[in-house]
Amino acid sequence: MLIEQPPLFGTIQPVRHPADVGGLTIQQRFEAFHALNPWVLRSLARMTADCAEKGFGRIGIGMLFELLRYQYGAATRGDVFALNNDYRSRYVRLLLDEHPEWSPLFEVRALRTD
Repeated sequence: MLIEQPPLFGTIQPVRHPADVGGLTIQQRFEAFHALNPWVLRSLARMTADCAEKGFGRIGIGMLFELLRYQYGAATRGDVFALNNDYRSRYVRLLLDEHPEWSPLFEVRALRTD
């Protein structure tokens, strides 16, 4: 089922529930969040492409996350945080898996945890 990107400043009521993080890794929580919010990756890819087209030499995932949080954060589902900062590094890796040509734009460090 394709879940469309929510409307900008729309009327979607976010579904929030405390994540049962007991025993779950960051990666497992990320995968669950990503499954509920596939539009987040598409939005990050669109913003990255826009920055690349405008000639940005470097892009920070933090900047993209803050823009996305400002525009759509209240519309995410499945986590107590609209866009959990724990997922930033995972989203960069997904972006680069899909668009390896963007690797010079992002600094990717080793993951400290699963």
